Amino acid sequence: MKTFKAGKSISQGYYKSFQPNPINKEWLVDDMEVLSLLSKADRHLGRLDMYSEYVNIELFISMHIAKEATQSSKIEGTQTNMEEAFLNEDEISVEKRDDWEEVQNYIAAMNEAVKMLHRLPFSSRLIKQTHKILLQGVRGQNKLPGEYRTSQNWIGGATINDAVFIPPVHTSINELISDIEKFANDELNHLPDLLKIALIHYQFETIHPFLDGNGRVGRLLITLYLVSKGILKQPILYLSDFFEKNRTLYYDNLMRVRTHNDLSQWFKFFLSGVIETAKSGVTTFDSIMQLQKTLEIKLKTLGGRGVDARKVIESLYTRPVIDVHRVESIIEKSNVSAYKLIKSMEELEILHEITGSQRDRLYIFKDYIDLFKGNPLPR
Repeated sequence: MKTFKAGKSISQGYYKSFQPNPINKEWLVDDMEVLSLLSKADRHLGRLDMYSEYVNIELFISMHIAKEATQSSKIEGTQTNMEEAFLNEDEISVEKRDDWEEVQNYIAAMNEAVKMLHRLPFSSRLIKQTHKILLQGVRGQNKLPGEYRTSQNWIGGATINDAVFIPPVHTSINELISDIEKFANDELNHLPDLLKIALIHYQFETIHPFLDGNGRVGRLLITLYLVSKGILKQPILYLSDFFEKNRTLYYDNLMRVRTHNDLSQWFKFFLSGVIETAKSGVTTFDSIMQLQKTLEIKLKTLGGRGVDARKVIESLYTRPVIDVHRVESIIEKSNVSAYKLIKSMEELEILHEITGSQRDRLYIFKDYIDLFKGNPLPR
């Protein structure tokens, strides 16, 4: 890595664009600190992935994806919170609807991309299709959804003249993405997968192949790559929360690769993110199991209605916001029965009302949502 050269600035007349060097080549990692962090990251990822074996991960994936969607979108300035991500469009105030739609698209893009991995490799086609879903019908819909840009873009600054960074010219995008694709799928390349995806994420953000949505797609690719390589059985590791908390460092470390050829520092930052996020994921799953035990004790006090309450809770794990009509549908009983059950679950502090209105009340599974906000249950 000591001989690594990120690329070079090329004059385009009145501005200079950055042309990255290809990454599909042999790599030699000789930084012991990077190797030490890599070992820790592998270990913590393995612990996280173990939960796929003995916890019904399917129940909790929607929460992981909703958290990723809100945090990744927050980096781009979107202000939807996790509770709002599970509301219907007509339950969102008009001024917040554009943000909400972007988060919904992110959730749809991740879900569809994971399905596509069953029939497509980690590829340009996968990247384009994911981008198309991400920008469908939202503020970026006029910015070529699912197509690479055909003009120059830039990062930071009101105009290209005061830009912080100017990506490569559009005519080189197909060749550069093809290089990423070959690198990602080259089984004979011995660079460890976590360093591979760290490098792919850096290179993708440097190419900035789309007119909009590059950051969100680039962060999605991290999880998709780990699933495609079998490192994770399920998409349960998302780095956007770490990147959002360390936003300045995230951008600075990406930029430092381009300005100082300092790939080691980017690897260290990325691996630290994997370690912290995997640890947090393990804590969350431990807390979910603790929450389930606590709920079982509470439900015993409901007697016969405990069976219906369990059905409601099972549904809340996938969508932790509920109203009386959904409770009716879940328990297949009358409106009156549904209201009585909600009242009992409120008294047990399982459900919390969030609208403060007399009609069309909404309730959240607060303890569960809090786990994904980094607020573990008190032990």
